[in-house]
Amino acid sequence: MKHFVVKYALATTMAISILLTARSQQAKQVTGYVYEDLNKNGRRDGNEPGVRGVAVSDQVNVAITNEQGLYELPGSNNYGIVFVSTPVNYALTKDFWQYTGAATGPFNFGLTAIKTPAIFSFIQASDTHISESSIARMDKFRAVVDSVKPDLVIITGDLVKDALRVPEKEATSLYRLFVNESSKIKWPLRVVPGNHEIFGIERHLSLVSAQNPLYGRNMYRHYLGPDYYSFNYGGIHFIGLNSLEFEDLWYYGSIDSVQMEWLKKDVAALPPATPIVTFQHVPFFSGGLSLQPFEEDGPGRVIEREKGIVKYRHIVSNAQEVLAVLKNHSFPLALAGHYHYQQKFSMAGVPTRFEQTGAVIGPVTEGEMKMPSGVMLYNVKAGKIDEGHFILLDK
Repeated sequence: MKHFVVKYALATTMAISILLTARSQQAKQVTGYVYEDLNKNGRRDGNEPGVRGVAVSDQVNVAITNEQGLYELPGSNNYGIVFVSTPVNYALTKDFWQYTGAATGPFNFGLTAIKTPAIFSFIQASDTHISESSIARMDKFRAVVDSVKPDLVIITGDLVKDALRVPEKEATSLYRLFVNESSKIKWPLRVVPGNHEIFGIERHLSLVSAQNPLYGRNMYRHYLGPDYYSFNYGGIHFIGLNSLEFEDLWYYGSIDSVQMEWLKKDVAALPPATPIVTFQHVPFFSGGLSLQPFEEDGPGRVIEREKGIVKYRHIVSNAQEVLAVLKNHSFPLALAGHYHYQQKFSMAGVPTRFEQTGAVIGPVTEGEMKMPSGVMLYNVKAGKIDEGHFILLDK
């Protein structure tokens, strides 16, 4: 499991070029092998066999490896990234994703065989909002993680204090700070973006051009790789989603159309009985919507005009479309953050629990209600996920 850790890439000129051009030109075919890395050296040697039946994706297309472990992704407009959906009974020996735009390939992924645990645990944290002034909060978070010793840590967005409305220099310094601080977490880590990771879109405040190569979602991909992806562990299929879109100056909760088509392809490769856990920033449904005051304008606005249609901004407006994609699969748990309140939302006749955790950055107060800072710990046994336990960061 040690090699399951996301190893973050630091900024390079080549990476910026990839992000700038990947969507504007026809991409070359992406090919490579998923193989068993017998000596765990991170490269394929002559005696190392391919692994069949593994899903590999460029965030647009999904390919399944053949008997030799070969995958082929067609030339198409993509994001200059390829990732492997780590299969059951294997762990990665290097990163789960690679840049493809300026490289020639092949883009190989090494796996080592592991015994799938019948019992494991994972932590969901959210809203770290990291800055120089909040490093102590990350220290508290890591202390909790170290005391629990989970098999997996998930952080559901708002990783940095703010990239929405600040200049590029400030935004990149915050991303680099998160990369540095999160690298100190000893346990396998997966993250997804929140609204504060969308770079520069409040242009009246950030003074960033929409033509900046890191604009919008590109800064996240530049530092942290794919903003949506999947992997398997302990018999669970985890799907990290980017639950945000933006139009002009404002973000809103939504799963974009390209991501929706990718999701269909991703789950099509799954046996229907495989339990799915989704994790994202803006939730599908939330009681948090009724906690905040109704604001029609400004950064905290509750509603947003999405492609001409007025919808709620702080929940996923097309949640029903996602549920329709997953309706023939086991979908016990949907995790999110955003509201800084630990919440559990369920409906009679709906098998999915919609849950959000508190914020690492600190407690929050709404009127007479105060939500402490903390994280959720879930235990999984034979594919069944328990009710979870909220762990306080401030004792």
